[in-house]
Amino acid sequence: MSRIIGPLFRLAALALLLALVLRPEWFEPILKPFTENNAPVIYNQGSLLSLTLYHLGLVAVASLIGAALALVMGVFVTRKVGEEFLPLSRSLVNIGQTFPPVAVLALAVPVVGFGLKPTLIALVLYGLLPIFENTITGLKEVPANVVEAARGMGLNPTQQLFRVELPLALPVILAGIRLSVVINMGTATIGSTVAAKGLGEVIIAGLLTSNTSFILQGGIIVALLAVLIYDALSIIERRVAKRTGRLAEVTG
Repeated sequence: MSRIIGPLFRLAALALLLALVLRPEWFEPILKPFTENNAPVIYNQGSLLSLTLYHLGLVAVASLIGAALALVMGVFVTRKVGEEFLPLSRSLVNIGQTFPPVAVLALAVPVVGFGLKPTLIALVLYGLLPIFENTITGLKEVPANVVEAARGMGLNPTQQLFRVELPLALPVILAGIRLSVVINMGTATIGSTVAAKGLGEVIIAGLLTSNTSFILQGGIIVALLAVLIYDALSIIERRVAKRTGRLAEVTG
């Protein structure tokens, strides 16, 4: 039964997302009760499709940069040469989570200006922790006998890392990336406070004009994107886990 419900839910969510972005006027009768004083029902200060694409692009770039940084740091502190830097690295990535993104924006704007750059800085810092911690966990969970077998086959440390350790740790790393992407999907809405393009424009416009219809439009689109991306990344993660599971069994 779940095999049927899952795909149907994904199709329904995708269809609703596309309708909201491409044909928002279809929802006017539903959203009309959430407006007052003849305020516009459908967001009319920009294209919802363009804002959605900007939002996705912003999250994608921030997630790629954050994943690269966190992966490099995670690999480094799990090597003998970098073990002593683990507490410092962990403190740095924890600051990214504990320091509010709004505060990061406030500090970054005077340095890099308004727009995309301060938002990217805030998102990258905020998304580092889950990828960093999962990279460390994944690499530490690689069975010692597998590492010894790789060493016995004559693999040098670099080959061992890229051909054995990272492939086996990949499902755990992907779980961290999935969490980071979903976190950034919602957090990216604050970028509109510093003139970055995205769905935050719709939500903020609704807040400034007390137009609940705008808030709902922006919020629902962001929520649907988060759910669909989370689901897609979960599917990829499960498939990779199956492949690496077989690899671990064969190697062992």
